[in-house]
Amino acid sequence: MDNKKLGVILIVACVLLAVFVFLFHQQIADTTDASCSCTDGEESFCPHDQETPWLTIISVIILAIIAALGVYLIFFEKSQKEIVSTLKKQKKHQTKEEKFSMLLKGLNDDEKKVIRAVKEQDGISQQTLRLRTDLHKSKLSIVLAGLEKKNLVKKEKKGKTNRVYLKIKL
Repeated sequence: MDNKKLGVILIVACVLLAVFVFLFHQQIADTTDASCSCTDGEESFCPHDQETPWLTIISVIILAIIAALGVYLIFFEKSQKEIVSTLKKQKKHQTKEEKFSMLLKGLNDDEKKVIRAVKEQDGISQQTLRLRTDLHKSKLSIVLAGLEKKNLVKKEKKGKTNRVYLKIKL
């Protein structure tokens, strides 16, 4: 159920209950006055006039708390939605470069060189990658094998050469 609808229901229920409480209180007061044996003309002490309707006071306090909850649900639901939308916007604003730099933190220097070169040119040939990273063929093969195990790149055979692609979306 929507918070706004629940808040309206709580407030309406509180108003109805408040009417019943005050009607009940009035009925009790009328009954007490009718059954009072105190004389009206004399200035004598009547114990019914001094009684505080503690049940009525407690009922009003409880109804006020429930009504306050209803008002909170009606008006402050918007702030909750605004917080969620702000968090989503902040998440979207996290740039690709931030994600990429976080990825690089877990790699050694040679792996960083390879990942940067592959990011610059996705689908780069292994020979071109070797020239850009200034790594020996065997060292490059070892680094690529490690990156494939980490599920970061994939090699595809194209004729006599290998093409290297990023496997992750940045």
